[in-house]
Amino acid sequence: MAVPIILVVAVGLVCAVMLTIASKVFYVPVDETAAALREVLPGANCGGCGFAGCDDYANQLAANHDTPCNKCPVGGPSVASKLAEILGVEAGSAEKEVAVVQCNGRCEVAGTLMEYEGMQSCKAAAQLFGGLKACQFGCMGLGDCVAACEFGAIKVVDGVAKVDRNACVACGACAKACPKGLIRIAPESNQVVVFCHNSDAGAKTRKVCSVGCIGCKQCEKACKFDSVHVENNLASIDPATCKNCGMCAKVCPTGAIINLRQLAKLKEKAAAGEAANA
Repeated sequence: MAVPIILVVAVGLVCAVMLTIASKVFYVPVDETAAALREVLPGANCGGCGFAGCDDYANQLAANHDTPCNKCPVGGPSVASKLAEILGVEAGSAEKEVAVVQCNGRCEVAGTLMEYEGMQSCKAAAQLFGGLKACQFGCMGLGDCVAACEFGAIKVVDGVAKVDRNACVACGACAKACPKGLIRIAPESNQVVVFCHNSDAGAKTRKVCSVGCIGCKQCEKACKFDSVHVENNLASIDPATCKNCGMCAKVCPTGAIINLRQLAKLKEKAAAGEAANA
């Protein structure tokens, strides 16, 4: 009975010695700064910071203190502040951003090209004549962006993707997934938005969508801050200079430009009216 026990103990001792030697030979130094930074990061690994994930961002911050601390869209200003505290640098500004779907082509306003019964994927449907809607620039509403979003911040409503600005962290996953390239990341403070991506001539746009931008330039003329410009038949608003006055939205003949602040007020008023009548 003693021999087997001695053999087991001997094997255990040999293995322990080998593991000890291996741990010394193959030891990989741990950057304590990178580890501390990684603890602060949210762990979403969404890639919104421009790096491969939270580990990569933490390693880059530790290796190069000139790397901005405000690149994490999920953590926002609070995480940027903690990262800066660990590194002993300035956090920098971290204005909240959100995804914007440049399309408002709901089912009742946008024409359809075909009845699609294939794979429920925008990317797949786009291979068929550019999509199932008459507007070749608009949202196909099959939800590739929804599947890509890990935060439940985007849904397809009435045939078009809609972003929950409160839940969106601006990681950009939805923008990467959209085969039409009509989702962009913009400052949350930008409350006046062009909800169209159609660069066709106005007459052609009117035939496929009643709320599309027709490039009439009335918005451009109405803007007192030189923030709105029409190029290639499509209006665009510079969020850096826009004052959210809403004048461009007021003069837009098709409603392609929407003042989100005014829209929210109208919804609140309508909800209050319904509650009063209930």
